[in-house]
Amino acid sequence: MAGTTHQLTGGALGVVGQLLVVLGVALVAVGALGLLRLPDAYLRANAVTKAAALGLVLVLLGTAVLAPGLDAVLVLLVAAALQLFTVPVAGYAVGSAAWRARAPMDPRTQREEGTGPAVDPDGPDGPVGEAPDLRS
Repeated sequence: MAGTTHQLTGGALGVVGQLLVVLGVALVAVGALGLLRLPDAYLRANAVTKAAALGLVLVLLGTAVLAPGLDAVLVLLVAAALQLFTVPVAGYAVGSAAWRARAPMDPRTQREEGTGPAVDPDGPDGPVGEAPDLRS
């Protein structure tokens, strides 16, 4: 049976696995390029979160296709599932931290109307949930 698995990974299945790995690495590279080129923290967090999550999942799936054993495939699939569940939360946390730290937004960045912290009309302190200014 081990010979059959090796033959499969050398043929069409091997090409599919290698293609998935190459596509995943390309997506991670695009995310890294976005980290270097995008103008503000919000866009950088978005690029890295999306590209790195999908890129790593493609690399893991490609490795699972190329892996010879059931144990390796299960571990790789669990790692891919955990990646899909944790990276969006981490991306949200980075964006939220940037917002609370008042990271400047590039003027070309478009945002939806009505987004941002809620304003308490009765409160003298301004936006609800706003982080205190520790820079002074």
